[in-house]
Amino acid sequence: MRMKITFLGTSSGAPSRHRNISSIALQLPQKATLWLFDCGEGTQHQALRSTLRISQLERIFITHLHGDHIFGLLGLLASRSLQVGGVSPVTIYGPQGLSEYVRQSLHWSQMRPGYPIEVRTITPGIVFEDEDFTVRCTPVQHRIPAFAYSVTERDQQGRFDADKAQKMGIEPGPIYGTLKNGGTATLADGRVVSGADLTGPTRAGRKFVFSGDTTYCPNMVEIAQNADLLVHESTYLEEDRDLAERASHSTAMMAATVAKEAGAKRLILTHFSARYDADGGNRMADLLAEAQAVFPSAQLAHDFLTYEIPRSENERSNE
Repeated sequence: MRMKITFLGTSSGAPSRHRNISSIALQLPQKATLWLFDCGEGTQHQALRSTLRISQLERIFITHLHGDHIFGLLGLLASRSLQVGGVSPVTIYGPQGLSEYVRQSLHWSQMRPGYPIEVRTITPGIVFEDEDFTVRCTPVQHRIPAFAYSVTERDQQGRFDADKAQKMGIEPGPIYGTLKNGGTATLADGRVVSGADLTGPTRAGRKFVFSGDTTYCPNMVEIAQNADLLVHESTYLEEDRDLAERASHSTAMMAATVAKEAGAKRLILTHFSARYDADGGNRMADLLAEAQAVFPSAQLAHDFLTYEIPRSENERSNE
């Protein structure tokens, strides 16, 4: 199954000329499903400028209740009602207070979406799971209650070797399904064939982790263990560490340290202070250099960057 990340906003606090504020989309194309992580003001405009289909939106995971992470929520939900196909339920997950915020906003705006909306208050641990994925959250260190999320894909069966099967005289048909699922089959000539002999090793599920807003903390390292992709806020440079600590944000070095200690495979930095992005982003290179000095497999996000999480290093791709 494909797991494709699209950055809809990469600025912190307020939008800049080059960047909108926080929101990340996770597309699951085979399921025709879209999940969002945070929903800053203007997220629906960003979605319109992308290839995303908000009618496919199924779940929204909110990290905390600061405005730059939630002020786009009600506008997006309202517009979804007007889209063809935007009638399926949407479930929103987030900290205590989010349910009341959504309820009161719907009440006082007299908004009546044409589909069910459910808000679930999260606690540390599993917040959602189905046959394909498990989503967990953990508290992180910010000025108000805040959480990081991990999305872990379940392990996949090994690939079925159809060429080998045909060389053994096994013709395509219902028998392939039995063997693909690890069963055994008796052939017309009496041979008993095990699916285990025709399938490769189990393929480990992938893991995506999103920090939300946080300064360096042990919980962030723990939830990011062995992540295929860690998306971590990087509001400040280390030279402005006092500002980062005062606001409970991370520097590029802190984010890179989390990635290194967690054994992550890839780090994408986001949530940048506009002070580094002025005049064409002349200090963005400093953020990248600071992170790569600690964790070489780091890159900077920009609005509309897409990254498809691969199953192996040689499948890595981003735009």
